[in-house]
Amino acid sequence: MEEQSVFMRTFGDYPLIRVLNFLIYSRDFDYPITEIAKNAQVNFQTLKKFWPQLEQDRVVISTRKMGGTILYKINENNPVVKKIIELNTFLCWQYAEALEKEQEIIA
Repeated sequence: MEEQSVFMRTFGDYPLIRVLNFLIYSRDFDYPITEIAKNAQVNFQTLKKFWPQLEQDRVVISTRKMGGTILYKINENNPVVKKIIELNTFLCWQYAEALEKEQEIIA
């Protein structure tokens, strides 16, 4: 079984959190919505239920069209997204520091 990210461990293993987690960690690339569902391990029909809200809130943006397919990525210019990424980075540092302290105690 794949180890969960610190982000998912903190906020829970829910479809929206899985999608945000995938988009945060893959923010240098754009994907069709079907690939986002697949890579986030979320049922496509489930993703379609909350995707319009992510677009409306500008959490995700369309980047280009490839063939007839629209590609999307997380909107790093959105102030809310910036804070989510910042929070994720903070959580990762906290986790790393806790692991380091744990290793010192063991040693």
